[in-house]
Amino acid sequence: MSSFTVRTDLALEDRERIEGRGEEIHGVVLEEERRDESGICVTRVKIETKNGAKVMGKPIGTYITLEAPALTEQDEAYHREVSEELARQLRSVIPDVQKEQAVLIVGLGNREVTADSLGPQVADRLFVNRHVMLEFGKAAYNKGKMHRISCIVPGVMARTGMESAEIVHGIVKETKPDVLIAVDALAARSTRRLNRTIQVTTSGISPGSGVGNHRNALSAETLGVPVIAIGVPTVVDAATIVGDALERMEKDSGLQIIGGREHPQAVSELNNMYVTSKDIDEMIRRLSATVSEGINLALNMEAILSHKE
Repeated sequence: MSSFTVRTDLALEDRERIEGRGEEIHGVVLEEERRDESGICVTRVKIETKNGAKVMGKPIGTYITLEAPALTEQDEAYHREVSEELARQLRSVIPDVQKEQAVLIVGLGNREVTADSLGPQVADRLFVNRHVMLEFGKAAYNKGKMHRISCIVPGVMARTGMESAEIVHGIVKETKPDVLIAVDALAARSTRRLNRTIQVTTSGISPGSGVGNHRNALSAETLGVPVIAIGVPTVVDAATIVGDALERMEKDSGLQIIGGREHPQAVSELNNMYVTSKDIDEMIRRLSATVSEGINLALNMEAILSHKE
């Protein structure tokens, strides 16, 4: 199974993979807590050194993973709990969240491809007010404090002829936001995390990296402003599914189903194929509502101030 690369955007899965090989990871800190009421597991993977970043294959930063097993179910109360947890985690990583700021939210992905349409669909549900506040100020909303929120869906290169990073860079240069939040669909290593996990990271994002379609990164280094990335895994590499199934069958039967070097070679032929759930259209609709609600709650100044008090 070592002849192909297991693709995942989740830092938690990278850490599990490295630990599974019995390797020590210096410069990487793991913190985990579980919410008893909702069953949501919150894991923080902090990559603190260049050595840790090299071993993990991810930039230095904080990677927060929310594992919500019932996220695939049509339970509005549960989805609200996930949104509230997401809001709490976002507030913990947004710099100076108690101060009024200009926030640019970027919905990455392809609206025409269902499994990749999370970012655009989240953008459709966001509360944006920059245009109103520039014209009328906060008095238009009768509030004392408000973030100035704007949003963009840059689309994909096949439609625009431009990298998403190029479009976003131009918008950042023109509108000068204090912080950028990017939302995108991710790739997972495990099917049990498909549509059930939300990752929040302070290291930015490279659109398409999980499916081997690397694009220029959106990060503090490339844009000059803090970048918070939010993602949900909506696809899994087909090779990992087949490989895991073969390994389980071999373990249960005690027989080697495909012998010698043919085993990894046969699996690696599937390495450019990705699998999603059959109800992905409905899942994206629910997930986009949950994620957008979490962002809206996180940027609600009144909620932030009351929470602080």
